[in-house]
Amino acid sequence: MKLTKYTHACVRLEKEGKVLVIDPGTFSESEEALSGAHAVLVTHEHNDHIDRPAVTAALRSNTVLEVHAPAGVAAALKENSDIADRVHAVEPNTGFEVAGFSIRTFGGQHAVIHAQIPVVANIGYLVDDNVFHPGDSFVVPDGIDVKTLLVPIHAPWSKIGEVVDFVISVRAPKAFPVHDGLLNELGRGIVEGHVTRIGARYGTSYARLAARDSVEV
Repeated sequence: MKLTKYTHACVRLEKEGKVLVIDPGTFSESEEALSGAHAVLVTHEHNDHIDRPAVTAALRSNTVLEVHAPAGVAAALKENSDIADRVHAVEPNTGFEVAGFSIRTFGGQHAVIHAQIPVVANIGYLVDDNVFHPGDSFVVPDGIDVKTLLVPIHAPWSKIGEVVDFVISVRAPKAFPVHDGLLNELGRGIVEGHVTRIGARYGTSYARLAARDSVEV
């Protein structure tokens, strides 16, 4: 499976001619990521994880595209009656197949930013028992050994110690960054240094990916 990272939280997965996109948000090259896609998974409603106009346009121009998202996001997209039948609400702790990919869902809640900021639904997605995208959370999948972990390395809702503990808890052999759109190079170096050094003690090999970089996973 080919994994391509885009700016911030978006990734594109390709296998056997099928394309799955996770979190095509407003910080990302969403139109490019969505080109030719068969399925989209959205972790939660924040704009850096879903570019609603781009996703709506993709649904209209690509009649094979299906979108799976938390209920609130799905309901908003379904207000467009011409695409509503290809938008599906997702709950945590479920599984489904889409475009030849096997999906398992985890979590249910966005990490707390502040007591005065409402918490929204957040779904973490495990693709083909391999790639795990947690969205805006540090939920650890249970009952499965994750092979490839996408690590939210910086966010308004996290600190470096929590990022490192997440990597240690999942203990995936491979890890790559997501949710890095707000970092400058100085901050990235600090976070990635800790993740790389401490993660390696627990069997995780962390590698930086820039926007549009691709790897086989």
